[in-house]
Amino acid sequence: MVCCFRYHSCMRECLENATFFPPVETALKDPNGLLAMGGDLSIERLLDAYRHGIYPWFNPGEPILWWSPDPRMVLVPDEVRVTRSLGKRIRNGGFEVRVDTAFADVMRACAAPRVDAAGTWISPDMVAAYTRLHLAGFAHSVETWHNGELVGGLYGVAMGRMFYGESMFSRMPDASKVALVRLAQQLHQWGYGMIDCQMETEHLASMGAHTLPRSVFTARLADLVNLPHRSGPWTFDAPD
Repeated sequence: MVCCFRYHSCMRECLENATFFPPVETALKDPNGLLAMGGDLSIERLLDAYRHGIYPWFNPGEPILWWSPDPRMVLVPDEVRVTRSLGKRIRNGGFEVRVDTAFADVMRACAAPRVDAAGTWISPDMVAAYTRLHLAGFAHSVETWHNGELVGGLYGVAMGRMFYGESMFSRMPDASKVALVRLAQQLHQWGYGMIDCQMETEHLASMGAHTLPRSVFTARLADLVNLPHRSGPWTFDAPD
């Protein structure tokens, strides 16, 4: 990733000598949303980041980069789009959706090499950091199983009534979509207001996600993260 070294030097000093992040409004426009560099992946640092709409994304072996892009892609739980073919697969595909039973396995599956990607940003350090968040009750996995085999899923972070999606994987057609639909349905029942999808993609747009200006996103986020927190491990209600 090509970035401004002078900017990075400034932000590295900021994160090494202060608890808090710079204001998200100071993030770069190119690359979109790059806010800061350095710090660590402690539980305290990660929770402070997510509370303000900031997330880590960096190549393994390189310094930690922190992002807050503008605009921000989000999915409102009750607006998830289920096509006729996806609905049929959910009903008749023989899938079982579980939650918080194989968190590290889901992360490692998300980190596995993909045909359409040169590498992964989910390093062993990231797996360890988010596993700590999972054990602390803030990070969750939604898993799609088929004949006792993990075939798809996603993981993310929850605070208050906000869910931050991090990554998804599929080993069977639509397996990750099945997990996302089930998550959205449950979050709607629990009163969650948004699923953060971070950057815009056609895949997520096809499922009902849309973009918001960062200022709107952070304003909504400020309300949602201060609502009562549902700690993990989670158990989903029986589907309708």
